[in-house]
Amino acid sequence: MKENHKDASAIEAQTQECNIEQEVEFGVVYRWQHWIRALSIVVLIITGFYIAEPIITPIPSAQPDNFMYALFRSWHIIFGFLLTALIFIKLYRFLFVSKNQMEREALKDIVNIKVWLQQIGYYLLISKHPKLKGVYNPLQFTAYFAFYLMMFLLIITGFVLYVHVYHNGLGTFMYEPMRAVEAMMGGLAMVREIHHIAMWGVILFILGHIYMAIYNAVFVKEGAMDAIFSGIKWHKKH
Repeated sequence: MKENHKDASAIEAQTQECNIEQEVEFGVVYRWQHWIRALSIVVLIITGFYIAEPIITPIPSAQPDNFMYALFRSWHIIFGFLLTALIFIKLYRFLFVSKNQMEREALKDIVNIKVWLQQIGYYLLISKHPKLKGVYNPLQFTAYFAFYLMMFLLIITGFVLYVHVYHNGLGTFMYEPMRAVEAMMGGLAMVREIHHIAMWGVILFILGHIYMAIYNAVFVKEGAMDAIFSGIKWHKKH
């Protein structure tokens, strides 16, 4: 009886394997950009908190070599420009690259009330996952849209803060336009406030993003989290 049970289990497992196929969810460029963006955001959060409130001070020295604050600010600026470049690359790929067509197709689901209701019901565990036209569901797309709005707000306010410290090169080129933006935002103090608030918005997005990734990995079981590492996602054959 035990042998028959083992044979039946093996046959069932083989049958399930035959009904599952793999699909390339994320390409190499997408995955590299994702993780470099993630690293940049982590570095910017850490260095940003230090710039706002230095929690570590170097040992006093008579030599002019205690530039810890300047070091944190330098790393903040380096990764800030890196993230800015990646954000604009992401925007370009979303708008114009054919391989990102499935991301643009998600716009069709945004205006579909039925898909919205099914997606909310799915997250409440009371309905099945809706059939989507694009790679993102409406809630996902809305969250990403809000995330990139906050990122562009961080970039603009970051440039305003940058020109007040660095007056040569790029700082000279951006000085007048950024001073105009500063005036529209209500002054430098308000620019700093907006910069901090937008960063807290990004932090909340990251927490929600990680939670939903784990949620989909547990309940959908299609390798959603694995895909951002390997690029491969699994689903049942239709």
